[in-house]
Amino acid sequence: MRLDLAGVSAAIDARPIVTDVTLSAGPGEFVALVGPNGSGKSTLLRTVYRSLRPTGGVVRLDGDDLWRMRPRHAARRRAVLPQHNPAGDGFSVAEVVAAGRHSHKRALDRESAADRTVVATALERVGMDWAADRLMTTLSGGERQRVLLARALAQEAPLLILDEPGNHLDVGSQLLLLDLIRSLGLTLLAALHDLDQAAAYADRIVVLREGRVAGQGPPLEVLTPAFIEEVFGVLAHVGPHPITGRPHVAVASKAGGKRLP
Repeated sequence: MRLDLAGVSAAIDARPIVTDVTLSAGPGEFVALVGPNGSGKSTLLRTVYRSLRPTGGVVRLDGDDLWRMRPRHAARRRAVLPQHNPAGDGFSVAEVVAAGRHSHKRALDRESAADRTVVATALERVGMDWAADRLMTTLSGGERQRVLLARALAQEAPLLILDEPGNHLDVGSQLLLLDLIRSLGLTLLAALHDLDQAAAYADRIVVLREGRVAGQGPPLEVLTPAFIEEVFGVLAHVGPHPITGRPHVAVASKAGGKRLP
């Protein structure tokens, strides 16, 4: 699945938030959106998962205008793991994941054997098959997030949109989740706060500042120390991670940091 945003603008309560954003994510590519708070990352994602209609530009999936699709058709082509997500309190893990099958069913259709197989496969894929009969309220934050990812996978959509997928998770759970997401082979567009995680996991990075694209490209080409200081107001060191060898970004505040020679 290829995602293309061409000149997309968006507003909330008539206030412009995103202006003339153009970006793309090719099949199987992981594109990360980064930027300071209020730069428009979540707002831009909302135009892709049809929560907020753009005021300008177009969002295309494999060349088709996303906002001209029927909702059910759109849901079969892109799945979403939003930042603020009701976690299905009162429902079992299997019931929550089964909700991802709604776009494949008509109003009165019952769950089929094929649906149950998809749900079981999605839970196994995220390592949560052991909890199928557990209530969501009995799970940890990291476990609940993996269940919600399984629900998105149950849609069988080739494009996955993620808004701060590691929000409220400890660092170990964040990295496990990103490892899992990276391994899926889907086209990925994710808003991330952590520059180090974005650099380590994404194929390309798009930097937003005040609702506009300030830079985009491979991590090491975009996230230079000078650019990070300009956009985020912090000192930065960029280089290979001492453990993984992946691109690594370390930051320090200007007040408390000290540049290395």
